[in-house]
Amino acid sequence: MAGETNISICSSALILLGQPAIASFTEDSDAARTCAQLYPTQKAALIAAYPWAFSKKKVQLAQLVTAPISGWTYQYTMPTDRVGETFAVFASSGVGVRPTLLYDIQGGKLLTNHTEIWLDYQYNVAESLLPEHFVQLLVFVLASIFAEPVTEVTAKAGYWHDVAYGTPSENMRGGYFRTATGIDGRGHPNQAINSDELISVRMA
Repeated sequence: MAGETNISICSSALILLGQPAIASFTEDSDAARTCAQLYPTQKAALIAAYPWAFSKKKVQLAQLVTAPISGWTYQYTMPTDRVGETFAVFASSGVGVRPTLLYDIQGGKLLTNHTEIWLDYQYNVAESLLPEHFVQLLVFVLASIFAEPVTEVTAKAGYWHDVAYGTPSENMRGGYFRTATGIDGRGHPNQAINSDELISVRMA
């Protein structure tokens, strides 16, 4: 499934529902309108649902000239491609540096007293760079989401939801989701988590 696009991924989900593929989100069809409205948020939500290895990024944030009106000294622009939670905030790019706790996130800005900020976070990966296991999971999830508005058959929505996530007792961590996370974890051994790191993340 290398080199996928938003159209090809949505079309794969529609085909699972017995519907024809679409050529664009601007087609005059219920399927195209459903894909255009629901696809972006569903893709971002699925990336945010798990710390996928392929979606991790570290960047240095740009410091804004204008100081914040709160008690902090500096403010930084958060990445526009960020989805989900922030993994960790650092005041230096040095090796072995512990995350800082001295920051807050307000209105899309990171506020702190540090003169330099680095951010570990998940980003909204382009379709062409998505690994096959994630694309397959996304297709199953989209089939469950698209089923009712496109086919008006609720049973199809439940079926593909179970394929994607497993039974209710599995708390949305079964089905192909379990397979995809297992594949994603190969080659990425578990690392010891420092207790300070567990409390270093603050939500926006």
